[in-house]
Amino acid sequence: MAGTRYSIEVQPTLPKRLARLQELADDLFYSWDRPVRGLFYRLDPQLWEDCGHNPKLFLRRVAQERLDAAAEDRVYMEDYARTLSAYDSYNSEAPRKEIRQHLDPEQNELVAYFCAEFGLHESMPIYSGGLGILAGDHCKAASDLGVPFVAVGMLYRQGYFNQTIDAHGNQIAHYAPARFDNLPLSPALVSAQELHVFVDLPGRRVMLKVWEAKAGHITLYLLDSDLPENQEADRAITYQLYGGDITTRIQQEIVLGIGGVRALRALELHPTVWHINEGHAAFQVLERCREMIRQKGMDFHSALEQVAAGTVFTTHTPVPAGHDIFDHQLMKSYFGDYVKDLGLGMDEFLALGDSPNNHHGFNQTALALRGSRFHNGVSRIHGGVASQMESYIWPQVPPSESPVRYVTNGVHVPTFLASDWANLYDMRFGRGWRNELLNEDYWERIDAIPDHSFWSLRQSMKSDLMTDVRRRVTIQHKRNGLSDAQIDRLTQHLLPQETDFLTIGFARRFATYKRATLLFADPERLARLLNDPKRPVILLFAGKAHPNDQPGQHLIQVINEFSRRPEFAGRIVMVEGYDMALARKLVTGVDVWLNTPEYPMEASGTSGQKAGINGVINLSVLDGWWGEGYNGENGWAIMPHGPQYDAAYRDQEESNELLDLLEHQVIPLYYARNGHGYSEGWVRMSKASIKSIMPQFSSQRMVMDYVRDFYAPAARHCRKLSEDDFKGARDLAAWKRKILERWDKVTAHRVDAMPEAVPSGEACDIKVAVNLNGLAPIDIKVECVVGTEDEHGEFSSYACFEFEPAGTNQQGESVFSLNFKPPLAGLQFYKIRLYPSHWLLSHPFEVGRMIWL
Repeated sequence: MAGTRYSIEVQPTLPKRLARLQELADDLFYSWDRPVRGLFYRLDPQLWEDCGHNPKLFLRRVAQERLDAAAEDRVYMEDYARTLSAYDSYNSEAPRKEIRQHLDPEQNELVAYFCAEFGLHESMPIYSGGLGILAGDHCKAASDLGVPFVAVGMLYRQGYFNQTIDAHGNQIAHYAPARFDNLPLSPALVSAQELHVFVDLPGRRVMLKVWEAKAGHITLYLLDSDLPENQEADRAITYQLYGGDITTRIQQEIVLGIGGVRALRALELHPTVWHINEGHAAFQVLERCREMIRQKGMDFHSALEQVAAGTVFTTHTPVPAGHDIFDHQLMKSYFGDYVKDLGLGMDEFLALGDSPNNHHGFNQTALALRGSRFHNGVSRIHGGVASQMESYIWPQVPPSESPVRYVTNGVHVPTFLASDWANLYDMRFGRGWRNELLNEDYWERIDAIPDHSFWSLRQSMKSDLMTDVRRRVTIQHKRNGLSDAQIDRLTQHLLPQETDFLTIGFARRFATYKRATLLFADPERLARLLNDPKRPVILLFAGKAHPNDQPGQHLIQVINEFSRRPEFAGRIVMVEGYDMALARKLVTGVDVWLNTPEYPMEASGTSGQKAGINGVINLSVLDGWWGEGYNGENGWAIMPHGPQYDAAYRDQEESNELLDLLEHQVIPLYYARNGHGYSEGWVRMSKASIKSIMPQFSSQRMVMDYVRDFYAPAARHCRKLSEDDFKGARDLAAWKRKILERWDKVTAHRVDAMPEAVPSGEACDIKVAVNLNGLAPIDIKVECVVGTEDEHGEFSSYACFEFEPAGTNQQGESVFSLNFKPPLAGLQFYKIRLYPSHWLLSHPFEVGRMIWL
């Protein structure tokens, strides 16, 4: 039909009795509180779905008669009053006692958390994947615990893309610009005026509008360049998450890092701890140094010591492409004038981002590491990998002893725990279980849930999943032109009333290292397993590939092609449109969560944790968090082959092991009914999954780790260096310059008899003479590290003993002495090392220099 299509929105007026629905819609607390979301859902379930679970948009479109009827509905109003009471109680809560023990309210301590993306809810599309979801969970847990906390990010007009998959398995990316008046946002105000800050780009200034979003106890500040005062190209800087070219990327990171600091200053917020979550925000280090230089009259190196003392940096990926590197010419173009404010020469400035793999580029991870004193990976395995990858920052320190530690990621339980579980726990344990998320002993009571009830609840959640997946897949296939008969064949097993079959889920970003197609190495064997009439299996796949990642998109094509083969039709399902809403369904409804990354490329991974707290059993390569989470009783582990193996050999071996586990353990256990209507062994393992994963891998545990081990020490260290007009920072910077100027000519040698044996219980004297090259004995430590050797000849330390200064010898060398009693029986080994030492260092090996005799 010809003609222009116009639209008009009939907006209702909220009845006075329901006026606070608008307040609830403007607080991202709804993103993790089901009772709040339930108030909107109950008014019009279909509209709630059509509005993408967006309360603010929903209130603009819901029918007036629905609101009026609800205002007169006694049951609805009772629930409304109960929800508001809980909401008000939450907002009035003081910070938890354990937070106050570490972050002192009297010191006005505040954590500022910078990240390029935040995934709190599908209605706020400023995230793309794992990093954003993790950041969202961090914010939610900080709110729950009462951490003094603000978050800083960017407000993307377009955000990430929505995904459809065509009939040939091609991923189609759809971008839908957001209307900010549909989002739970408001302009940040200063003196009743909208707040604008500026950043300088080559030849121009760019204005940034600051928006704020309330999320429980915390506030999220977002930067927006899409303003009429800016040039067209500059308006596009914050237009699309991870969009554009390398020039767009450096502009975005200037906005986030430099603009973010300026926004907080304009808001008169004074963070004592600055958390850089991945390297995108690393330029904040430079801006804070520039402030110190201008306002406190400090030189750059003293300013850097002060800034770094209060900075925490989390690196999230061992994948090289995940670390931003900007060409030197690009850096000179964007920072030519800025460097003058820092009092540095260009070469010295560029050295802040130097890394061994690219001496012609400026590495944001390198800058973040040099500009922080507290660093971590996101799992125990990743902490070790990051220590190796970033060892160039501490070139003479063994990676195992570098300052890089780890905090294993966790998931926000109220967000990802199915409502079925929450309701059951309320009924059986009372609402107090929400205060026991970190109590491992508490969750032993899962065993008290009768097995048949447990199984029944799991089947109910699977039924909900099948309903949702069938609806999604039917829409997908109809759009792609399939006939009703073809659609019936491809969805024949997605029946909500028939859930007694094993369902395996694989859903995540489609990057090649995640190996989504590892299962298909032996198609004939896989077909035999899936199609066993007595023990059938369904595989559900979902996930997006980056629009520029052609190999990742090819994986989707491969899975789609397998799903159309006659032997796999209906047994393999590729679901389009992966987002937080679909993820919540999948992690609660499948039986097994499959994860097959190349070791050690999975930094942490949290989807398996979300599944595990819902009783889904993990089947995963022992990488990332599963290296800590697997205990032999709560799932299955694929033994990884490291990067030293040929890729084809590794994939073949791990694929064989995966299929072996499925054939001989997973499938038999699921169908081992033994006369019951359920598998007792399966329920036992499913319960073990919840008991072990719930307390260990919640975001509350994660944030408490940060508070205790990173935020509080950073706040203390920052205060220490700032005392007496930043005397500590100035002294430490001067001392480090002295060390680095003289260390290369420091030498040491033993001057004792070097005994090869000593009677048990007796001691021997070890003496070391050191040419300090102008340093003082107090500037170094000399240590004896005692340990053993394994069967491969690898040294493993057991204990460490410190030498004492013992004057000088005739050659003018400083002598250090140790009266040494070997701590072990029999043959043992020891090494002697010396390294710079100062009482103001945050980590004993912070300088990165060490000499081994």
